[in-house]
Amino acid sequence: MEDVTLGSIQDPRRVVAEGINWTVAVGDYWVVAGGQGAGKTDLFMMAGGLMAPLSGRYRLFGEDMPIFEAARLKGRLRVGLVFDGGQLLHRLTVRENVALPLCYHHHLTEAQAQPRVQAMLDWLDLGPWADNTPATMPRNWQKRAGLARALILRPEALLADNPLGGLDVLQRSWWLAIFEQLSKGHGVMEGRPVTLAVSAADLRPWRRHARLFAILKNQRLTVLGGWEQVEKAEADVLHGVLEERHLE
Repeated sequence: MEDVTLGSIQDPRRVVAEGINWTVAVGDYWVVAGGQGAGKTDLFMMAGGLMAPLSGRYRLFGEDMPIFEAARLKGRLRVGLVFDGGQLLHRLTVRENVALPLCYHHHLTEAQAQPRVQAMLDWLDLGPWADNTPATMPRNWQKRAGLARALILRPEALLADNPLGGLDVLQRSWWLAIFEQLSKGHGVMEGRPVTLAVSAADLRPWRRHARLFAILKNQRLTVLGGWEQVEKAEADVLHGVLEERHLE
């Protein structure tokens, strides 16, 4: 992103942030932190190609975004997007939700998709919920189902919007472990490491996991770098996303 002005997904004419300069390289593991209403979801929706920047230049895999044309859809599918809360289709079971991208984009029948779907469900511990509809599941399991759907096409990069939001310590640990596996490569993803960008309200859970950090605040994206740069950042930049400056 070069000098990008970010709009709101709800009102694309409203400016959420300006002057965004951010580069994500293959194999990176980023966390973008910000308070409620800072624009993290808007940033990730734009990064995922769901809306265009108001101004500036955003290139994804070398192509200027957005790439809405059907002929260029393959490029967008190289990025998976995990929505806050899952955003599942409530009339479908978890199994059907996860299979849907394979059936729609790869023209598979549900039976043809099932081996790959079952492997994903097993990896993410979703097997017992496979035939449930989302409304019958706790929030954490809805989030996991959303992750499964985002990963089923084996994207090269993954954007995860607020995955730890509303979760207890045990469930947060599960997500952190899964992201660690994704960043290193897992068999379900054919062993290929996935480039990661995650949004968060608090940087602290990510200290020993993510490798690069940025803050979205006051309509600006401040790119910090590694954790050593986080600890050197000004207090006003970190206020609200890192209350304790020197954590062990």
